[in-house]
Amino acid sequence: GCDSSLNLTSQKATDAVDSIFRSLRDIARVRMHMKQFNSIRNPGSNTHQASASYKPLLKQVVEEICNPDRPDPVDIEHISSGLTDLLKTGFSMFMKVNRPHPGDHPLLIIFMVGGVSVSEVKMVKDLVATRKPGTQ
Repeated sequence: GCDSSLNLTSQKATDAVDSIFRSLRDIARVRMHMKQFNSIRNPGSNTHQASASYKPLLKQVVEEICNPDRPDPVDIEHISSGLTDLLKTGFSMFMKVNRPHPGDHPLLIIFMVGGVSVSEVKMVKDLVATRKPGTQ
C-alpha cells in the first residue's frame, strides 16, 4: 500500500505485518489436516534441541514420490483418468487393488502455485536424478 518510504505510516506497516501473519496462520491451518506433510520443521531430539532442522515441503513431496519402498502416499492422491484407471479405483473399494503411484510414470510434472526458485528447481532435479534415474 506504499509506493515509497516517505508515505509509510505506522498504521500501514502494522496492517502489512498483520496481513502476513494472517496468511501464515491460514497456511498452518490447512497443513494441520495433512498426515504426512504437516510440518517443514524437524524438531530434533529432546536432548538436542539445537539439532532442529528445516525440510522444505517441495523436497518432502519429491522424496515421497521417488521413494523406492513405494508405500501408498498418504497426502498425495491419484486422480483417475480414463476407463481403466476408473475401473481400478472403483474395484479398490471392494478388493485389494493397488492405486497407481506417482513415481510409476517416466514424466513427472510438479505445479507449484506461486512458483519456485532456481535453487528449488535444482533441488528437485538432483533428487529425481539420484532417487529415480530415467524420470524427467
